[in-house]
Amino acid sequence: MTSPDNHRAGFACFVGRPNVGKSTLMNALVGTKVAITSSKPQTTRRVIRGIVHRPDAQLIIVDTPGLHRPRTLLGERLDSLVLSTLTEVDVIGFCVPANEPIGKGDRFIADKLSAVKKTPVIAVVTKCDLASKEQIAQQLLAVSQIAEFAAIVPVSAESGDQLDVVADVLIEHLPESPPLYEGGQLTDEPEQVLVGELIREAALEGVRDELPHSIAVVVDEMLPREGRDDLLDIYAHMFVERPSQKAIVIGHKGERLREVGTKARKQIEALLGTRVYLDLRISVAKDWQRDPKQLRRLGFYD
Repeated sequence: MTSPDNHRAGFACFVGRPNVGKSTLMNALVGTKVAITSSKPQTTRRVIRGIVHRPDAQLIIVDTPGLHRPRTLLGERLDSLVLSTLTEVDVIGFCVPANEPIGKGDRFIADKLSAVKKTPVIAVVTKCDLASKEQIAQQLLAVSQIAEFAAIVPVSAESGDQLDVVADVLIEHLPESPPLYEGGQLTDEPEQVLVGELIREAALEGVRDELPHSIAVVVDEMLPREGRDDLLDIYAHMFVERPSQKAIVIGHKGERLREVGTKARKQIEALLGTRVYLDLRISVAKDWQRDPKQLRRLGFYD
């Protein structure tokens, strides 16, 4: 891999309370969908890396679950995952939405970040398309008062406004280095993980508030259809914690599960660039969020 003089490459991560637009911002910077987004909080379960390629730099973004006060074993695993990530990156983006007042959750995270001494923290005021200029100005002032930041940048991932500024500011804090990934590679996540996340995103749309925490997806098999190179067979299994949740996801006469399958299949075909046959099953794994053995089976390791 060749690189110009003064080329920078390194890792950044976005942290913030759940549902402040971290995944949407990463997808906008990378230019494609590598992290699931949902209006439901706590939808990101894994650390997913998105890669931004520029002639002068390569910015690898680590998207983490939202920091929160954990109430389950899964919550504790997710928080320890975030905190271990903070010590391994070159720069941290602390995301606060422009259209919501700063609350206890934001201050809780700002306190956590102040303990990470060696890593510069950039405050990123997200969702500026949902706020007036006056609101944005007030939020920038409010953010400046909760901690010391290396910079504060307003941005709208939806409209693209200030995206290049966010990238520039993050890149300033990366070390000089040749590219760490091949050009054109957008994520280091295995395709099976991305496919599972797209299925879970489709299942989250339009279901009750208590469900997001309770859905896990395992992709058992992905293989080309025998005798056809234009069709991929995907066998996936969705897990919920209670029979009542299973009924919600299946819907009346299986209608909702069919909708989930159709929506997920279209997203997967767009991601993989090939036609897909999706075989989607659903089972109950009782209280899996609190069971270490089941957490491991579903991919959430210690």
